[in-house]
Amino acid sequence: MMKFLNDTVISDFDEDSFRHTDPYPWASISEFIQPDKYAALIATLPSEDLFAERFGQKRKFGQLSHDRLSLDYDPRLNLSDEWHAFVEELMSPEYLQFIYRVAGTKNIQLEFHWHYTPRGCSVSPHCDSTNKIGSQIFYLNTADDWDSHWGGDTLILDDEGRFSHRSNPTFSDFKKSYTSESIGNRSLLFIRNGNSWHGVKQINCPQGQLRKVFIVVIKKLPLKSVVRRLLSP
Repeated sequence: MMKFLNDTVISDFDEDSFRHTDPYPWASISEFIQPDKYAALIATLPSEDLFAERFGQKRKFGQLSHDRLSLDYDPRLNLSDEWHAFVEELMSPEYLQFIYRVAGTKNIQLEFHWHYTPRGCSVSPHCDSTNKIGSQIFYLNTADDWDSHWGGDTLILDDEGRFSHRSNPTFSDFKKSYTSESIGNRSLLFIRNGNSWHGVKQINCPQGQLRKVFIVVIKKLPLKSVVRRLLSP
């Protein structure tokens, strides 16, 4: 059986420090995936042909469109054995217990998708929707195919309580920001609060290059599912 998650990194994760990180709980994590398995995932990335174009879509509150190619995970997709096995492990008790601890609740459900972002696109500053608890973003570009000068890092933005999550500030409106590195075997884990602003500045890679990420979305379990769980024997 293929084993992707790095047990040492998971067991050494400092949950207390994570919960008290400014401006909200977030961590840039190195080698959450075992290095050899990360290489296998990079070598078998999903083809662009499977992705849908998401460009020019109107966002709430006047924020700029988050333009990209997008693919939602489905077990029926024509993917490598490595990717199917990786997602299966992300649904295992080991990973779920880790997410329960950092999220502070078991009433969650996970969704998975890839985003490939071309030149000229960005992720404007935003707070995730209220049905999300958090995300873990796995970065899929390496030094072999990406230059840090092209951008692609996720910025954790501190609004110091000045903005409503229903507003549309620009990057320059934030006095403080923190960078989650995005090249190599790294991931960003964060838990949403009322003002969990984040974004990615405009990508300036050459034509034909793509910023690539795989995202685990941690969502609230619908109320009816929570009630069913509580009533189950």
